[in-house]
Amino acid sequence: MSVFKVKGKTKSDVVFDTVVYLLCIVIFVVIAYPVYFVVIASISDSTLVATGQVTLFPRGFSTFGYSEIFKDSRIWLGYRNTILYTVIGTIVNLLFTLPAAYALSRQEFRARRFLMLFFVITMFFNGGLIPTYLLMKQIHMTNTFWVFIIPFCVNVFNLIITRSFFETSIPKELYEAASLDGCSHFQFFMTIVIPLSKPIISVIALYYLVGHWNDFFTALIYIREDGLKPLQIILRDILLSNQVFSAGAGTGGGTGGAYAQKYADQVKYGVIIVSTIPILMVYPFIQKYFEKGVMIGAVKG
Repeated sequence: MSVFKVKGKTKSDVVFDTVVYLLCIVIFVVIAYPVYFVVIASISDSTLVATGQVTLFPRGFSTFGYSEIFKDSRIWLGYRNTILYTVIGTIVNLLFTLPAAYALSRQEFRARRFLMLFFVITMFFNGGLIPTYLLMKQIHMTNTFWVFIIPFCVNVFNLIITRSFFETSIPKELYEAASLDGCSHFQFFMTIVIPLSKPIISVIALYYLVGHWNDFFTALIYIREDGLKPLQIILRDILLSNQVFSAGAGTGGGTGGAYAQKYADQVKYGVIIVSTIPILMVYPFIQKYFEKGVMIGAVKG
């Protein structure tokens, strides 16, 4: 029996751990391989990718896709705009969401249930695209920086999980003790609640950050000026122009058409990498808070 023991574990424990490890490896491969495939496909011959000859390593190495993307000067303008919208937008989101969630978590605030009902209703009903566009136009937010910030400053889902965190993780006795020393709600919120809320702040900040970074529809509907377009719209324009070029060159025949069609997919995969790498670089720094934050409300009592 001692043969099957590993650091005090029995045979059944070893078998169970082995199955769990194998299952985790399979799940990791299923999740990670598509990302890896996009990376190698972006530097491989599109013909070989389309025929299934690229699986583990790049073939027909070429950086044509990335050169086509980065030779367009608009790409840096798009990065600047998107970073600006993401950083300022996330800060504004937190400035609105955190105080609102704290107020709605206080039981002595009698109107909290009434107000929460109005917040929840907006998750199921909205005015529709045309009325919303007319509203934005009337208040002069179309073709402005603020259309990315003001209309979406609070996400109700994030508001609810933040309120749940304040209700379950901030003891009532803590405010009672602080109030005896003359601490107001504002002082309590700024000096005690915020330092104790790093997990939930990191989680909702990541949600807001990813939402702003991937925000494609807002710019598509409300922005016409090239100087205000975010990265996603500019990458879309590059991708469409490349597809049109390859299709036109293909119908025209000749080596130019073959070359354009051969490397067209490299631009497509390159666009995916260019648009996702910044977010993938940010995530590891807040990953330690993420698991704790998403489990808020999962265990009661």
